[in-house]
Amino acid sequence: MPDQRRGVLYGVAAYALWGLFPLYWPLLKPSGAIEILAHRMAWSLVAVVAILAVRRHWSWFRQLTRRQFGLLALAALLITVNWGTYIYGVNSGHVVESALGYFINPLVSVLFGVILLKERLRTLQWVAVGFGTLAVLVLTIDYGRLPWIALTLAMSFGIYGLVKKKANVGAAESLTVETLVLLAPALAYLVYLEQSGGSTFGDHGPWHALLLAGGGVVTAVPLLFFTASAIRVPLTTIGLLQYIAPILQFLVGVLIVKETMPPSRWAGFAIVWLALAVFTYDSLRSARARRAAELQPA
Repeated sequence: MPDQRRGVLYGVAAYALWGLFPLYWPLLKPSGAIEILAHRMAWSLVAVVAILAVRRHWSWFRQLTRRQFGLLALAALLITVNWGTYIYGVNSGHVVESALGYFINPLVSVLFGVILLKERLRTLQWVAVGFGTLAVLVLTIDYGRLPWIALTLAMSFGIYGLVKKKANVGAAESLTVETLVLLAPALAYLVYLEQSGGSTFGDHGPWHALLLAGGGVVTAVPLLFFTASAIRVPLTTIGLLQYIAPILQFLVGVLIVKETMPPSRWAGFAIVWLALAVFTYDSLRSARARRAAELQPA
């Protein structure tokens, strides 16, 4: 199988697994969102350390600079906010709003590029951002409040991506540092729950305990698939594949969880999808123009 086709399959697998996350976290009830988050932090470290042990890849740790460690510590805080918000959103019946966060994430990333990296947007990118802003306004009116779950997910993951880009550390390696930073507070909270009688780990049978521990595996596996994809396919392909996850999350919310979707909410999502269509068209057109320029003789 050609390497690029294998990369596409890895990418599809990664985003499909992320898209099916809304089916996993409700299985962990009656555990609360914070307890699930603490277990996810702890068991994710176990999973990635096991992966690195199999690969016998430890030399990177000695090469880690203080700047990289500081950036990854910041990334750990951001992913904590993202994971915690997502688990809360899914387990409280806001799967569709959680999907919205990852639909608008590319537009938020573009805005961060303008604000933080002083990048200049093309005309169609501004159009896409405008549609995205309109969609948030429409959905705010529909919900009767800001879609704070979606905005928190989009903002935290957008900043997380910027910080990880600055750190420039591999996926498994960076997740190891991030979960190592999070390990102490996660264990402290789990010990507190155990001592206060609020822990659900081990109190609801071995299957429930196994599912809580499995949070580390379901975190690490799609990340490894994503890494395998990212090194094999162009960024434009990754950009298209990333929509698989929120589309699946949206379908889970509408078809399985049966969340209410009044016409005004459909209108808001339609505007989001229009924004993404404009954004994707512009990205593909820009990539084609760039490749054409590279092929021209000097």
